[in-house]
Amino acid sequence: MENLIALLVAAPLLGAVVLLCGGRRLDAVGHWIGTLLSSASFVIGVVLFTDLLGKNAEHRTLMQHLWTWVPVEGFQADVTFRLDQLSMTFVLLITGVGSLIHLYSVGYMEHDERRRRFFGYLNLFLAAMLILVLADNYLLLYVGWEGVGLASYLLIGFWQHKPSAATAAKKAFLVNRVGDMGLSIAIMLMFTTFGTFAFGPVLSHVGDASEGKLTGIALMLLLAACGKSAQVPLQSWLGDAMEGPTPVSALIHAATMVTAGVYLIVRSGAIFNAAPDAQLVVTVVGAVTLLFGAIVGCAKDDIKKALAGSTMSQIGYMVLAAGLGPIGYVFAIMHLVTHGFFKAGLFLGAGSVMHGMNDEVDMRKYGGLRKYMPVTFITFGLGYLAIIGFPGLSGFFSKDKIIEAAFAKGGTEGWILGGAALLGAAITAYYMTRVMLMTFFGEKRWQPDENGNEPHPHESPKTMTIPMIVLAFGSVFAGGIFGIGDRFLHWLEPITGHEEGNSPVSALTVTLATMVVLVIGVGIAYAQYGRRTVPAVAPRGSLLTRAARRDLLQDDFNHVVLVRGGEHLTRSLVYVDHTLVDGVVNGTAASMGGLSGRLRKLQNGYARSYAVSMFGGAAILVAATLLMRAV
Repeated sequence: MENLIALLVAAPLLGAVVLLCGGRRLDAVGHWIGTLLSSASFVIGVVLFTDLLGKNAEHRTLMQHLWTWVPVEGFQADVTFRLDQLSMTFVLLITGVGSLIHLYSVGYMEHDERRRRFFGYLNLFLAAMLILVLADNYLLLYVGWEGVGLASYLLIGFWQHKPSAATAAKKAFLVNRVGDMGLSIAIMLMFTTFGTFAFGPVLSHVGDASEGKLTGIALMLLLAACGKSAQVPLQSWLGDAMEGPTPVSALIHAATMVTAGVYLIVRSGAIFNAAPDAQLVVTVVGAVTLLFGAIVGCAKDDIKKALAGSTMSQIGYMVLAAGLGPIGYVFAIMHLVTHGFFKAGLFLGAGSVMHGMNDEVDMRKYGGLRKYMPVTFITFGLGYLAIIGFPGLSGFFSKDKIIEAAFAKGGTEGWILGGAALLGAAITAYYMTRVMLMTFFGEKRWQPDENGNEPHPHESPKTMTIPMIVLAFGSVFAGGIFGIGDRFLHWLEPITGHEEGNSPVSALTVTLATMVVLVIGVGIAYAQYGRRTVPAVAPRGSLLTRAARRDLLQDDFNHVVLVRGGEHLTRSLVYVDHTLVDGVVNGTAASMGGLSGRLRKLQNGYARSYAVSMFGGAAILVAATLLMRAV
């Protein structure tokens, strides 16, 4: 079975090569080639998953060595794939949800003349993400990491004729370069500390390194995770990334890019466990981001940007859980998987709404769409119930576990983290209810555009609704299936480990508290958007609301601190260069020129002058000799 692992990557990578290099002759069938090869990877993943289930837990790690990449004395990098319970979970999520998004894209991108290229990029995205999660060493992981960055740049800016899309792609690329520097530095520190960057030797010998070195490595890994997973302070790219086609948003938010950071932290769990200060920073980043994203999501009228804030917040929950160490690793991944179902379904539902509303994204111009788009309404509604943690649905089982784990951290830290997670649950219920009410309930609010064209909302074709229905099933049942007999915990525990912790509150108390804040959030949203007419133009709102509409001033902060700060730094360096460096260089040259000009006057060409000089020099030598003898 080990020989099949490479085929997981080879199938979508072949699709990318064929579609991007095959030319226009493949335009008529390129979308089906991309979808079939993505699906083939999923089928291979299911076969491998079945094989792993038939093995004992200690034998569920399969390795496939392909070739030695860099054979240098003292430095060796291998292209080796590692399939275990953790990477297998990601393989099924990436290829399963990814294939559904491919199928959805067949209908969504039907009229795009560059559809073949789009599917080539989608296949490239899957291949890069699979390399990332299957790599057996950090250097090969870095290859997949950069491949994901490249694919996201190409897909976010796919409609590059729009300046906003081109700008968003560059922004995502540049912000992620900051995080990527963290990963590259971490890999260098690993090599200088352990003499290798392979998972096995590094993670099994963390006890041989000092806590200071491990803290440095862990913080650099966290910086990398913040870039890919859009966590504070590298979160600014995520909202702008909505300029890409909606299937891209679904793929980035549900199955690929933003999950990479969570994977990196959990995979490197042994390093973080030995660096408690770095673990504390991880939990702080997660708690701050889950509230940051939730607040931003409350103020967005653009349906995709509201969901983008939601993703930032939900990934914050996962990072918070990962920062809790063995108490939360399993629940971080569990919520990642359930989130993959309902967030993909929500984004595809948003795309379906846009498809029926002439690409309109402003929810203030929707209203009453449940009557026109019943399948979209039901599937989107199930995703909504799952993400707010409605009892019995996927989010209820996974997010509640994270809240319990946060309290189980114990002490003041546990109360703060648990309180933040509960507050985030209340805000999630509020902004997602707001999205639901503004989009599907109330009276219609759309008007003819400047050309007199009025939207005619209608249900999407089956190529779009079938993936939405499948994802809705996952939104409803995945969490419950994972929770039966702690199946998911037992599946991942050999890789991630698990500890119960010492929670000051019972699981029942946490569940009841979560239900109370859920009802409060839904009730406030209903009072504002269900019982009142939604105005065509958003009211000015409070200072917090206005700040949230501007993404809590994250771009303003970056502009003042980084852009203007960079400009001032550049001007200062130019001044130092012109004044100090050029002053020293030019001053030295001028001094030597002046000195040489004066010395040149001694060489006048007259023999009598030279004779006098020689006589004077001889007289000085004789006088000096006589003086030394007298002394």
